[in-house]
Amino acid sequence: MKKISPSLTLLALAINAFAIGSTEFISVGLMPMIVNTFNISLSQAGLTVSLYALGVTVGAPLLTILTGTWNRKTLMVSIMGLFILGNLLSAFAPTFLLLLVGRVLASLAHGIFMSISTVIAADVVRPEKRASAIALMFTGLTVATVIGVPLGTFIGQHSNWHMSFVFIVVIGLIGLIATSILVPKGLPIPGKINLSGLARIFTNKSILMSLFITAFGYGGTFAAYTYLTPILEGTFRFSASTVVIILVAYGVMVAIGNSLGGHLANKNILPALQKMFAALALSLLFLFISASLASQALGLIATLLLGLFAFMNVPGLQLYVVQLAEKFRPKDITLVSAFNIAAFNVGITLGSFVGGQISKGSSVVFTPLGGIIIILLAMSLIRLAQKDQASKL
Repeated sequence: MKKISPSLTLLALAINAFAIGSTEFISVGLMPMIVNTFNISLSQAGLTVSLYALGVTVGAPLLTILTGTWNRKTLMVSIMGLFILGNLLSAFAPTFLLLLVGRVLASLAHGIFMSISTVIAADVVRPEKRASAIALMFTGLTVATVIGVPLGTFIGQHSNWHMSFVFIVVIGLIGLIATSILVPKGLPIPGKINLSGLARIFTNKSILMSLFITAFGYGGTFAAYTYLTPILEGTFRFSASTVVIILVAYGVMVAIGNSLGGHLANKNILPALQKMFAALALSLLFLFISASLASQALGLIATLLLGLFAFMNVPGLQLYVVQLAEKFRPKDITLVSAFNIAAFNVGITLGSFVGGQISKGSSVVFTPLGGIIIILLAMSLIRLAQKDQASKL
């Protein structure tokens, strides 16, 4: 049998990542339509983001543990099948409850995909190419932010939000076919994961603190980002078609921020993360001031700045926890990585919940302030981590 090129395997993973990245945040663009369809409040509609994140939080470590003995190709095909099923249910959900069920099913697929695909990307290339392979796989998520979410929003605005999920199902089917053809059968199987690793992870102070830094540092953005479309349309009075263009520009800024964040975090991770969080907090403050003034020009600038700094911290947060695992718990690197993915989504759940409560109690204009408070918690933990490192030198 002809050997499959690693580049083609990475392409299949990137297609799947594009589908998964598109569905993760698609409801941000569709939220006003979902509110109108089901006659629910904005905070209730925010559950389509927070419950999705909660599903990833549970799915990443739990399904990684339960599927440790599965053939990797079979597992990836099953993951994409579950993803398609969840989005089909969301697409044709007659009630808001079934929409949420569909979102949770898709989120379970998301969680384990992010745990497994990174390992597959590293396995199919030479050791010196692993970082580049993982980065290439993650371009699918970046492209989803730049193209997938705005395109899905555009489809929803010009037909209905149901068709946005149909669009994601089609991409998922393409990913499933690509996986069936381009992912090798003989990839290494990690085997049964020793549950004693859980105790080893959660009794290590440094690793545990890093998970909280991930949750707070990443999650602060979502207090405002979850409700970005209502802010752009309701507060800044941008038209629906203009919002799509702004979301594309936002995605471009995210891509730039991710690239810069990876470069900045190569050395001295904690000081770099501290600066990134400070910049993110300032961008949220600027968004609040702009929304308070209801200035379209300032609102556009604030949105683009938020895109630049929102996910700049992701490469550093990922690298930091892996380095800690290599240092303190080398036998549990896969499981630590899965819990860090869970921590990202705990942050999304926390941020969107805080934003929902603020919008329910007052106005979406104040949601950036909730994000700032969450980010300040992350910055405080980094200071503690730096002091802990200094004391061990």
